[in-house]
Amino acid sequence: MSGLLEVRVLGPHDAAPAEAGGADRLEFVHLTDDGPMSPEPREVAAVRSRSPLHLRPLLRLRGGYSTDGGEAVRLRGLVGSYLDAGADGLVLGFLNGLGEVDVEVIGPLLDGFDVPWTFSRAVDACLDPDDAWATLLRLPGLDGVRTAGSARSLEHGLDDLVARARADERVAKLVVADGDLHPDHVPWLTRAGVRQFHVDDQVRPGGSRKAYVDVALVGSWRRLLDAEVGRAR
Repeated sequence: MSGLLEVRVLGPHDAAPAEAGGADRLEFVHLTDDGPMSPEPREVAAVRSRSPLHLRPLLRLRGGYSTDGGEAVRLRGLVGSYLDAGADGLVLGFLNGLGEVDVEVIGPLLDGFDVPWTFSRAVDACLDPDDAWATLLRLPGLDGVRTAGSARSLEHGLDDLVARARADERVAKLVVADGDLHPDHVPWLTRAGVRQFHVDDQVRPGGSRKAYVDVALVGSWRRLLDAEVGRAR
């Protein structure tokens, strides 16, 4: 397969240019001072009205990667609302107090919803990465794990991420390379078997979140992925 290009959109205005530039999938978030959070369901519907691309809104109601029982009820309600609004999948990532993948939250949250989903960069905050990946490989419906191989960025985690992907093709299949992805990282990742890539500010003029997603910038990433995946084959 060719490389999968996921573009983060911040509103309906970003959807059409992402599609026109060659994106395969959209992640939709609402930006706050505490970071990316869950968007309103009506905004998910608005993004859906602008593009037929596979759409995954983020499930997160507070800063960080923890949650609690009361909040989990609200999150489960959002799942249903998002799917009713036209979402095709979800992005989420929760850790427990031990810095582990919180399967006790994730399991009930997704129970009964047969949709594909991505685990967020919460994986890079796990205290034991090997244990985290072993857990993730067992979770139903999971088809992507956004990671930089480091809690900082791909600049710091590239070597570890490449080594992990090369060591296990199941991991390579799940990796969605993220964390200030740079074009120079792509050849190393594709040669390790990685085929999913996430971009955000990289496809906005000047890297500004005040700017809309730019068709030409998305297109440059599309061509890069197609070329490097072709070489890796």
